[in-house]
Amino acid sequence: MTPPDPMSGPDAVPGPDAVPAPPARSARKKLVRLLFLLVALGFGAWAVAGRWSQVADGFSRLSWPLLAASLVAVLAALSAGMLMWRALLADLGSPLALTDAAKVFFVGQLGKYIPGSLWPVLAQMEMGKDLGVPRSRSATAFFLTYPIYLASGLGVAVLTLPAFAGDSVARYAWLLLLLPVLVAGLHPRVVNGVLGLGLRLLRRPPLERPLSRRGVLASAGWAFAGWAAYGVHLWLVVTGLGAAGPRALALSLGAFSLAWCLGFIVVIAPAGAGVREVAMVAALAPVLPGGTALAAALCSRLLVSLGDLMWAGLAGLAARRAESVPVTAEHD
Repeated sequence: MTPPDPMSGPDAVPGPDAVPAPPARSARKKLVRLLFLLVALGFGAWAVAGRWSQVADGFSRLSWPLLAASLVAVLAALSAGMLMWRALLADLGSPLALTDAAKVFFVGQLGKYIPGSLWPVLAQMEMGKDLGVPRSRSATAFFLTYPIYLASGLGVAVLTLPAFAGDSVARYAWLLLLLPVLVAGLHPRVVNGVLGLGLRLLRRPPLERPLSRRGVLASAGWAFAGWAAYGVHLWLVVTGLGAAGPRALALSLGAFSLAWCLGFIVVIAPAGAGVREVAMVAALAPVLPGGTALAAALCSRLLVSLGDLMWAGLAGLAARRAESVPVTAEHD
C-alpha cells in the first residue's frame, strides 16, 4: 500500500492562521525553544553516554559498516514515524511541508528524554502553532500515533513470533487480547466519537475536520513501514552477533515490535526501560543465547537514541535553510 502524500495539492501551503508574532514575543519564543533544544539534547546525550559501558562489549563485536547500516535503518524507521504523524495531521486539516513537519516532529520528540511525559506533545503544539496548526489538532495527531503504533506493532508480533519463537514468548500471549480491541477502536467513527466527547468535557471546540478512513489507513501504512525498518535495524545487529538466516530476520521484526508494545503498556517503566530488553531477549532466544541477546537489545536502544539526536539536528538545519530561501512561487 502506498499512503497518500499529504503534500499533494495546494493545501500543502500553511493557512492564513500563521500570523507573524511581534518581534519581542518572537525573540522570547526563540530563546525558550533554544533552551528546550539544549536541555533535550543534553538529556539525550547523557542517556547515550550512560549506556555506553553497557553496550561497549556488544559494539566491539560489530563491524563499522554493519553499525552504520543499522543506524541508517533506524533513521528510516524514525522517518516513517514522522510521516505517519504528518499524514494524520494532514487528514485532520493541517498539511505541513516536509521540512516543517520534520522540524516539529523530530525536535519535539527530543522532549521524551526530559523527565516528564508531556514535553514532546507540548513542544509539538507550540512549534505547530507558528505554522498555523491549532494546538488541539497537534495534540490529537500526537496521541493518535500511539494506538496506531500499538495495533500495527502487535500485528507484526502476531505474524512473526508464534511461528518462529514458540514457547519463548508464551508469557506475552495475553497481548493478543488487545489487538481486536485496538483495531475496532481505530475505526474513524469510534475515534471521532471519543475525540468529540473529550473535547466537550474539556469545553473545547470540536475538530473542524474529523479523521477519515483514508487518514487511518495512510498512517497505518507508514507505521508498518517503520516496523519493517526497525526489524532490519535489529536484524543487522543480531547478524553481527552471530545469528543468521531468515528466522533471525523474522524474529528481529517480531522482537522489536513486541518490545516496544510491551514497554509502552507497562507505564511504570520510564520509556519502557528494562521491560523492552526482557521481552526482546525472550523473542530472540531461539537464535541468540541470553547474554548475547541482551547485548543486542542494549545496542538497539542506543542506536535508536542516536537516531533521535541525529534527526533532530538535521531537521532543524533543513528547516533553517528553508527559511533562508526566498519564496517566489505564487499560490492560488
